[in-house]
Amino acid sequence: MPRPIRCRRIEKMPIYRSFSPDDATVIESIQMTVDEFETLRLLDSEGLTQEACASRMNIARTTVTAIYDSARRKAADALVHGKRLLIAGGCCEYEPVKICQKIMVKGNRSMRIAVTYENGEIFQHFGHSEQFKLYDAENGIIVNEQVVDTNGSGHGALAGFLQAAKVDILICGGIGMGAQMALEDAGIKLYAGVQGSADAAVRALMEGTLEYDPNACCDHHEYHDNDCGHSCGEHSCHK
Repeated sequence: MPRPIRCRRIEKMPIYRSFSPDDATVIESIQMTVDEFETLRLLDSEGLTQEACASRMNIARTTVTAIYDSARRKAADALVHGKRLLIAGGCCEYEPVKICQKIMVKGNRSMRIAVTYENGEIFQHFGHSEQFKLYDAENGIIVNEQVVDTNGSGHGALAGFLQAAKVDILICGGIGMGAQMALEDAGIKLYAGVQGSADAAVRALMEGTLEYDPNACCDHHEYHDNDCGHSCGEHSCHK
């Protein structure tokens, strides 16, 4: 029986999840896993030794060598052959983001829902969210609510913020593909393209009637490669 793969500790979620050549007409994609990206960040950007990198990621040095070699081959392939590089997936566990405020205690049987929030409404740009409203639900009933500040976190850190707040589900308006990947990596289910009252959206979710758009995206410095075909509040989404 093969040895089970040990999850790799990731200290920082990638802020940018895709890189594409501007002058290519037909683009093939290649996927780099988040743990591969982490080895590049620690070894090449921070200048750590492989031993130090292994300690930070909680894996063996030989494993770091294998992951790093794979990451460099993929980066070279993308640069030399003009491929789109996507960063997602991998067997990872994330270092929790420090939250400088008291978050309500989540019950063992609670489902925690977060909504991008501004003055009672669903804020329409995930990457610029300054507040989330948290709802804890048990047996289809909301038992606790709290509005929390994001402390100026950028879009790359918001998924980590939600993970640290023990969020299971996010309801939002427009959201970029990179942020969607980060939420998927963090195990947070997404309901995007929702507008209107935050409280009403959560009630609709509990009743199974929430209207949402799984293809919702927004162009505020977040990557997406499909036409949105809708408007995110007062800003238009486009390719």
